[in-house]
Amino acid sequence: MRFCGHLRRMKKAAGPILGHADRGAQLVEFAVALPLLVVFVVGIFDFSGAFTLKQKLTNVARDAARAAAADPSNDVLVGAAAPVSVAAAFQVVNNYFVANKLNTCGVSSSPTSSGLTWTYIGTTGGCPPGPPPGLTIIINRGYYFPASAAATIANVNCTPQSAGSQTAVLSTCVSIQYAYQWRFGQVASLLGSSTVLPGTIMATSVAMNEN
Repeated sequence: MRFCGHLRRMKKAAGPILGHADRGAQLVEFAVALPLLVVFVVGIFDFSGAFTLKQKLTNVARDAARAAAADPSNDVLVGAAAPVSVAAAFQVVNNYFVANKLNTCGVSSSPTSSGLTWTYIGTTGGCPPGPPPGLTIIINRGYYFPASAAATIANVNCTPQSAGSQTAVLSTCVSIQYAYQWRFGQVASLLGSSTVLPGTIMATSVAMNEN
């Protein structure tokens, strides 16, 4: 009986000590898991936001290319101000940005021209942080690629491909480059990792000229 009573007293005395030890272990586990949790959650929001933006830019680039390609090409003059077809493509992009609450970066409706390529640039108006300019729209009404050979995807500058000895397919190329602010790299530094992510989300679309 004396031994049992002594054992009960020892358990009572050890109880609070064990309780404190459990709480201390839980705090350590939480401190270790918290950075991983933050990186995981921020990564989900960051990459899903980038993917959504990429889809939006792809959709509007395709619509703009179709709009310009459907217009007559006789309004296109080398070095001239934006023809009707180019202006129509720009308005498709601009209206889409406004409707989807995307910052247009104060993009001007007066583009610069080089050959059959017109470039619209936006750098102001609270544009998302990123490499300048914040928004670049390139519309090439004289884009071409070989008819029968395997054509590669149009590059971000809408530079025509070499047709070589094959027939060149005349098309319209629309490229959109939009600044994107990543937060994943900042939180990844909590784990001692340095992550370099592209500061611009890009989309390019090509549509064959109909007229």
